[in-house]
Amino acid sequence: MADMENAGRQETAAPFAIELKGISKAFGPVQANKDINIAVPKGTIHGIIGENGAGKSTLMSILYGFYKADSGTIHINGRPTRIPDSQSAIRAGIGMVFQHFKLVQNFSVLENVVLGAEEGALLNTSLAKARKVLTDLARDYELDVDPDAMIEDLSVGHQQRVEILKALYRQADILILDEPTGVLTPDEADHLFRILKGLKEQGKTIILITHKLREIMEATDNVSVMRRGTMVATVRTAETSPEALAELMVGRKVLLEVEKKPASPGQVVLKVEDLRVRDEHKVERLKGVSFEIRAGEILGIAGVAGNGQSELLEALGGIERATGRISLNGAELPLSGAGADGQSRRAAGIAHVPEDRQRLGLIMDFTAWENIAFGYFGDPAYQRNALFMDNDALREDTRRKMETFDVRPPDPWLPAKSFSGGNQQKIVVAREIERNPDLLLIGQPTRGVDIGAIEFIHKQIVALRDQGKAILLVSVELDEIMSLSDRIAVMFDGHIMGFRDPEKTDERELGMMMAGIAEKGAA
Repeated sequence: MADMENAGRQETAAPFAIELKGISKAFGPVQANKDINIAVPKGTIHGIIGENGAGKSTLMSILYGFYKADSGTIHINGRPTRIPDSQSAIRAGIGMVFQHFKLVQNFSVLENVVLGAEEGALLNTSLAKARKVLTDLARDYELDVDPDAMIEDLSVGHQQRVEILKALYRQADILILDEPTGVLTPDEADHLFRILKGLKEQGKTIILITHKLREIMEATDNVSVMRRGTMVATVRTAETSPEALAELMVGRKVLLEVEKKPASPGQVVLKVEDLRVRDEHKVERLKGVSFEIRAGEILGIAGVAGNGQSELLEALGGIERATGRISLNGAELPLSGAGADGQSRRAAGIAHVPEDRQRLGLIMDFTAWENIAFGYFGDPAYQRNALFMDNDALREDTRRKMETFDVRPPDPWLPAKSFSGGNQQKIVVAREIERNPDLLLIGQPTRGVDIGAIEFIHKQIVALRDQGKAILLVSVELDEIMSLSDRIAVMFDGHIMGFRDPEKTDERELGMMMAGIAEKGAA
């Protein structure tokens, strides 16, 4: 593998934009970063990839001043630089665009950009200066956005542009982007990468943290791979492949394509007719959705987050009240009142892996064995007698599930909050899939999950389908939707825009539908 430091020095006489030397950081007994060395040439897009818990976020948090390294040094543009806090990082020319945006929703674009960077006591002076600077930045970097628009009225893609503008307004020459495309349509993602290319051409340096190997291959010049707190390789992107990067991340060969035989759909398991949901403000979020799922079939729901997918899952799972009609194996299920709850849905044969595992799937302070029983406390296998649960049997069942689903560490006594996000997801998936449901509702099955765990979870979903179960899959990852689904429904603004065969469509067509540019209805 190429020695990137030597290669970089041959390419340019200028110092690196960033050099981290011997960076180590421990949290108690956990060594998050161990003797990390990385050099990022100026004017390049540099990817950083690794499994959950590999240490990527800790390393970037050190660079941005959220954490202080136990040892090691940081050099910015060839100069040793102390970064004890984020203000120091900003003064050093570093900006960070977080996965979850840090914007005030009821402020304008202009007010958000200026916030924290005001000059003097008179805000009007700062706003006037910022308006001129924003106009110039928008022209130079394709970051068009109305400075007077309210953040809450902007699309997710435009909100992300505001975050980039905030960093550029503070004169950042180095931009760190954390999972920047997780909530974007394909067109918005393409536009983002055009922006990043423009920034690079203007001499900016970009660090891109993403789990999407396709984006790494398309957007970056170099890529660094982390595993278990160490830096295992830095290579030129043009000289590697997704398969090689996946193997470096996990330490073994990884199957990137989902292997599944053609579906053999059976009887209708779930029938949904004119399903409608209103939020607490009486705004209709689900607007007359109808579809069917058959036994032995995966129906994938594609769409940008916030277009009704969450309400659909929660209505079917008994969490959200709704109107319309749903039936399971021919028996109608209530949508409100008695029997319209998660416990009744589970009793009917519906398992639910919610989109937000921490809010709806786990009790974070409870142990793994307590969470395995979450929602299934009445299982006879867990009962010692009419009054007491058999905790020994429950803990043994948890050990078995942890072994089967490769939960690390395999400790039933560990609180859920002590597991990485990927292992938290495995606990929820193990609990629901092992129930042998007639219908599995699964939302964002691999959100925040590393590539090895993604491979495993995908295999479990396909295995359940091959056992003749019906599966409703909701994901913002189009690659995941297209590779797992037997049919795809696209949602926009609470409607189903249409249905597509994954073998007869592509990301461009689905992206147009996700943006509402297509006729509604089945196809």
